[in-house]
Amino acid sequence: MMTAFPADAILVLIEVMPSGALARSAAGLLGAASDVGTPVALIVTGADRAASAAQAAGELGAAFALTADPGTDSSSLAVPTVDALSAAADLVRPDAILVSNSIDGRDIAGRFAARSRLALAVDAVGIARDEEGIVAHHSVYGGAYTVDCAPTFGPPVVTVREGAVEVRAEATTPQVELLSVTPSGAAAATIESFEERAVTSSRPELRGAARVVAGGRGLASQEQFALVEELADVLGAAVGASRAAVDAGWVPNSYQIGQTGISVSPQLYVGIGISGAIQHRAGMQTAKTIVAINKDPDAPIFDIADFGVVGDVFTVVPQLIAALSARKA
Repeated sequence: MMTAFPADAILVLIEVMPSGALARSAAGLLGAASDVGTPVALIVTGADRAASAAQAAGELGAAFALTADPGTDSSSLAVPTVDALSAAADLVRPDAILVSNSIDGRDIAGRFAARSRLALAVDAVGIARDEEGIVAHHSVYGGAYTVDCAPTFGPPVVTVREGAVEVRAEATTPQVELLSVTPSGAAAATIESFEERAVTSSRPELRGAARVVAGGRGLASQEQFALVEELADVLGAAVGASRAAVDAGWVPNSYQIGQTGISVSPQLYVGIGISGAIQHRAGMQTAKTIVAINKDPDAPIFDIADFGVVGDVFTVVPQLIAALSARKA
């Protein structure tokens, strides 16, 4: 018997890691959905992992879980998931479709929106509901403005910035259903092989981290960038950087925060020796608490900082590390 989905259903595409675990973005997506309607999770994974993935989605608040097996198409990029998303949207008739603003998520959301002729809202930092439907909130122009957008037709397809949504849904036992998907046969790039690389680190991943310590040009060298790492370790934070630090070769590209890097929305952001160019601010201005340490009192980052320290980072930061270490001892 076909499941009857609620009128306020919000369809949420849950990404699954190669290991079979749900992506970290799942909690925020389901939390956002629960705040405006009933979360319906779509999980595209092999049949051997579907049950455990559906259960994990329920623990994060999914009231319903649709599972789809990509089968022989599992090596094709995006298209099998877009096919499943199309089938799920036809079945559920949701008020909105939420997808992570990850690399894969943006690709899938764009393809699905184009195929379905639906409006696409990218990199939302939150969603709400008004009398006409779902509204997406965006932080734009380097975080200088917060704007709302909503389509005048159909449910919006919204990609949500990881870490931006604090709401978490209550755990539940989801109603699970296997989704029937007809392959579209659309052209797709194919993965011939892949190998999951295990990275051993005591620090959290930058994307979605609750705490971030970032360093910039003011640190002057790769050796002195170690101050950022030391403070991050004391705080249990992820390490980030401005484009200047990345371009100087002090840290890998994966550390870059900003318009051409990673967008973060942590509970705490500490910027060390970062001037606060608009391109960098675009990737971190939605942080809940911003602390800036810079010797230039006119640095733009002080315009958005909740707490600012004007001083030499090579004096201030070691003192901060020592004080925090003493409190932990």
